[in-house]
Amino acid sequence: MLALVSLILGVGLLTAGRRLFWLFIATAGFMAGAQLAFRVWGGSEMNSIMTGILLGLVFATLALFFKSLAVGIAGFLGGGSILLSLAGLVGLDAGVMDWVIFFIGGLAGVALFSQLFDWAVILLSAIGGGSLVVQAIGLPGSNGSAAMVVLTFVGVAIQARVMSEEKKHD
Repeated sequence: MLALVSLILGVGLLTAGRRLFWLFIATAGFMAGAQLAFRVWGGSEMNSIMTGILLGLVFATLALFFKSLAVGIAGFLGGGSILLSLAGLVGLDAGVMDWVIFFIGGLAGVALFSQLFDWAVILLSAIGGGSLVVQAIGLPGSNGSAAMVVLTFVGVAIQARVMSEEKKHD
C-alpha cells in the first residue's frame, strides 16, 4: 500500500511539483511522517500511512499560507549575507555601511530568489518524484540510479514546458 501511495505522489511531483507547491511540501511531510512512525513506533504500514497523511496535511497547510513570507525571508537573509561577505572581501567593512550593504543585498536577494524559486522547486520536486517512483517500483542499484536520473530529466522537462506555457498566457 505504501508503495502505491509513493508511486502516485512521485508521479505527481514529477509532473506538477512546481504548479502544486503544496503537494511538494505535503509529500515531504508525508514521507517524513511515514518514516518517523515506522522507525519510532515500528507499527503497521497503515499506522505509518496515517501518520504521514497527518504530517503531510500540516505541511501543506503551512505551505499554502506562508509560502510568500518564507521565500521573502530566505531571499532577504541570503542576499544580504552574500553581499556583506563580498563587501568584506573587497575591503568595504565600514561599520554603519554594513547595514546599508546588507539591506541592498537583501532586496536583491528577494528579487533573485523569487525569480529562481520556480526552478529550485522544479528541480527538487523532479528529484524527489523520481526517487519516490524508483523506490515504489523497487529498482535496485545502478538500474535504480539510472532510472532516477532519467525520471528527473523528464520531470524537469515537463514542468519547464508547463511553466513556459503558463508564462506565455500571462
